[in-house]
Amino acid sequence: MASELGLPARSDSHPMTIDRVGELGIVGAGGGGFPTAVKLGTRVPLVIANAAECEPLLHKDKELLHHLAEPFLRGMVQAMEMVGAQQGVIGIKGKYLDIIAALEQQLPRGVRIVPLPDAYPSGDEFILVHMVTGRVIPPGGLPKDVDALVANVETLMNIGLDQPVAHKYLTVAGAVANPITVRVPVGISIGEVIAAAGGATVDDFSVLLGGVMMAKPAAGLDVPVTKTTGGIVVLPSSHKLMERHQAKWPQIARIGRSACDQCRFCTEFCPRYLLGHPIEPHRAMQTLGFTGGADQMVMGTLYCCECNLCTMYACPEDLDPKSVCVQGKPVARERGLTFKGSPESVTPNPMAEFRRVPMKRLIARLGLTEFNNVGPLTDFEFSPSRVVLPLKQHAGVPAVPVVKTGDRVRAGDLLAQPEAGKLGARIHASIGGVARLTHDAVVIDAN
Repeated sequence: MASELGLPARSDSHPMTIDRVGELGIVGAGGGGFPTAVKLGTRVPLVIANAAECEPLLHKDKELLHHLAEPFLRGMVQAMEMVGAQQGVIGIKGKYLDIIAALEQQLPRGVRIVPLPDAYPSGDEFILVHMVTGRVIPPGGLPKDVDALVANVETLMNIGLDQPVAHKYLTVAGAVANPITVRVPVGISIGEVIAAAGGATVDDFSVLLGGVMMAKPAAGLDVPVTKTTGGIVVLPSSHKLMERHQAKWPQIARIGRSACDQCRFCTEFCPRYLLGHPIEPHRAMQTLGFTGGADQMVMGTLYCCECNLCTMYACPEDLDPKSVCVQGKPVARERGLTFKGSPESVTPNPMAEFRRVPMKRLIARLGLTEFNNVGPLTDFEFSPSRVVLPLKQHAGVPAVPVVKTGDRVRAGDLLAQPEAGKLGARIHASIGGVARLTHDAVVIDAN
């Protein structure tokens, strides 16, 4: 089928099957880490490549489309074949005119490009599916509920490369000398990757892993890169974003209880509310003033996508509705508070199109205008003396080691795999050396 669609197949590759995708350890590279083989185990007529990459300062997906279009397109065709899709869509920001023009010269039959607005959060798969198809994924649902499958650019590229996933592409951004996108061995320390970008430009700095909106603060420079690390953002430790991401729940709850004036800005900008989902962050904020909160206040938190737009952009009081929603989710689950309506009853807000947050405005609101917003793909040769490969860098349960301490391994060798019948993904060696097991990782000391 690949040749019929105008894309040559690799002569040296294995037949690409769902089982082969599982053998390669491919997971959602956009951050979710869901095992791709499981996702491909459905039949849908449409595959959507998520190239929106709407987090500020990140450029990885755009750079892959620019420099590695061939394996990406091959992987997209193979994914379409495995799920029985006749149509494919590449969702990419319309401002990347040069990349779109180059891709259009290579598109396989049945694949088209849909230009997206330069706004946040265009990369949320619910938003992306709606912009591409006009359909709304029901609350608590999945793209397959509206006959679509969504995959990240790097995920599809990994299918096309047909190699064990032992390397990761990511952008190093923020307060570094040379913001870049690089290919790194999985398990390398983030400190080594930051050094490849020329190092931090400030003495007292902290690191966010992922995009700045949905990032997690790194515990230290020895934290390893995993299959889902899409960005390393260096910021001065005193930066407001660091303070927001490091805030503790007692402080968040205390200030929110005393300062929220129920202005509804958090709700009016919530992308899932604008899709018609039953989430109203301002109602979640009301739970701070009531023990446990009434059902109608708590139920909507279950459908929060944690994009952080309410907290980082909408709230004029610098409160944290997102964290309040996160705290409400287990309460909603315990009470069995789920959406009871029919999918047909979910209707997008007519103002949704006009409440998309432009990237330039978001960058300014976050205090990121001082940083160079570039990330060219750069060829850098990493030679780590040690890599640390966590046994859980995917959705599901940790992988189970198949090697023992003292075993000598080569790059690409299988190190761990899911227990039979459990959701998980395989882990492969990113360098050659001697393996050592810890309670939650396989460490490889280089030869």
